[in-house]
Amino acid sequence: MINFFGANSKLHLLKIFIIFGLAGSLSVILSEPLLQLVSIENYISNKFLYWLIRLILIFPLYQFVLIGVALALGEFRYFKKFFIKFINYFKIN
Repeated sequence: MINFFGANSKLHLLKIFIIFGLAGSLSVILSEPLLQLVSIENYISNKFLYWLIRLILIFPLYQFVLIGVALALGEFRYFKKFFIKFINYFKIN
């Protein structure tokens, strides 16, 4: 697993997993206040549609939170490639 993730050691792999976990949890937590900020509940009464929009919001939010958590924990260089791949996915020529 160390080679698959490109980690330097088992401790580095653990740090990578912790960063992925924190970023995912924070993305889910932050998505609710962001939707409240734009008052989405006033426009959408259907719970299915609300959750669909929330899930769509979580995907890009996760990428930015991942970079923030990685930067805070000193792993920006490792996670930069994930962020660049995400940005290039939406690049329009």
